[in-house]
Amino acid sequence: MAKNNKNKKKEAKSSSAFIFWMIGLVAVFILAFIFLGNHSKQQEKTTTTKIDYSNQPYLGKESAPVSIIEFGDYKCPNCKNFTKDVVPIIQQELVDTGKAKFYFMNDSFINVDSTRSAKFAESVFQELGNDTFWKFHDLLYKKQPEDTKYEKMDVFTEAFLTDTLKEVASASDVDKVVKNFQSKKSDNAWQKDMDYAETLGVTGTPTIYVNGKKFEGQTIDDLKDMVEKASKGE
Repeated sequence: MAKNNKNKKKEAKSSSAFIFWMIGLVAVFILAFIFLGNHSKQQEKTTTTKIDYSNQPYLGKESAPVSIIEFGDYKCPNCKNFTKDVVPIIQQELVDTGKAKFYFMNDSFINVDSTRSAKFAESVFQELGNDTFWKFHDLLYKKQPEDTKYEKMDVFTEAFLTDTLKEVASASDVDKVVKNFQSKKSDNAWQKDMDYAETLGVTGTPTIYVNGKKFEGQTIDDLKDMVEKASKGE
């Protein structure tokens, strides 16, 4: 996998398993993130990082007391599964109930597609706003190739990203985004995410943080408990 020009992450692979079942009306799920071959940081991150959530795409109510972040890569197969299978449950259990906001931040490290698609998505957010960003975000993951042989290949070209946006935005809006992207206006927003990923010590995707603390649990109850504690300042 390609090194990031700032974080210099080494080649990494990740695998994950998601097991879901229903108990009554409550959705309970296992979140098992197993990162095989991830490059470990030389130093553990022990300090608490204050995160600036302004100008970041999110799901939920602005008044929600807790902030959940997913660090993801648009070329990461596990992130695709997470978006399809897990985010809807987080939204139902924590976001729609007003307990938390759910943010997406970039940790683009797999190949050039990762960075290109992340910056393009940032341009979508800057020009067209939060709602269109999430439509594009979800559609881009749906279009991620199933065959892992494409992981290291350039698939998310500018033409591909532009055509994908055309499915959720008007021609004039697409033109605004393309001009933003080509003029590199989204670069700083993308770099802000990458800097947070480095500071927090993110070593693989998807990785979840709750109010700046890494989620280490495996079930929805673990996440709900962490959100509850965060709401109390614990």
